[in-house]
Parts: sequence; structure tokens; C-alpha cells
Amino acid sequence: MPTTFHFDLVSPEKLAFSGEVDQVDVPGIEGDFGVLAGHAPVVAAVRPGILTVTSGGTHQKIIVLGGLAEVSDKGLTVLADVATSLEDLDRARFADQISEMEAKLAEKDGSELDRALERLDHFRSIESQLNSTAMH
Repeated sequence: MPTTFHFDLVSPEKLAFSGEVDQVDVPGIEGDFGVLAGHAPVVAAVRPGILTVTSGGTHQKIIVLGGLAEVSDKGLTVLADVATSLEDLDRARFADQISEMEAKLAEKDGSELDRALERLDHFRSIESQLNSTAMH
């Protein structure tokens, strides 16, 4: 049984990653999940979070802001709304984006407020992970 599989990470702007990998950990709306070679077919919604690509003992972390993941016999494809590597992330701009989201909460109510709070929580979680020593 093969130990690697093909992985494509695509965003509207670019092909963010394409290649053979050992494992991909995906932030799913219904819970994070790991994909290894031979994984059962599945389609899952992706939440804002950090996607981790493991290949040859190295780990590459990529921030994704929503999307869709599909595991098939051809491998894993993630169609992300936004995909940014940690090296390319402007952390000050990301923090400003969180501040803007917080400021706009007062303008929302009902289910719109619930969705905005959930998205804000995801962004705060990403920021927390970025600031942890494990991410440096």
C-alpha cells in the first residue's frame, strides 16, 4: 500500500500547493481531520484554520479561510476561499482584520451575529496558534 498521495491546495488566486505528501491535517467545520494514503472518499467543508502538510518529515503550515475538501482515489483536493503560507502572512494586517470584525459585531443580530461570532472565533484561534511557541 502506498504511503504517499497527491495533494492539491487551490485558491481563486493561485495553486498554493501541489505534490506528493505523507499526511494533510485539515481544519473541518465538523472537526479537524487527518488524511493519509488510502483514506476513504469524503467531501467536507473547511473552516478558517491552519492546514498542515507533512512530507518527508517536514511540516508546512498554511492558513485557509474556508472552502471545501475532497478525498478521492486520486488524492486530496482542497478548494480554499483563501490560502496563505505562514511566511506570506502579514500578521499585523491579520490582527487588524480581527479588530475590524470585532468592531462590526454591533451591526449584526440574530443568525448573522451567530455566524460573525463563529468566524471571529476561528480567526482568534488562528491568531492564538500563530502566537504559540509551536508555530515559530
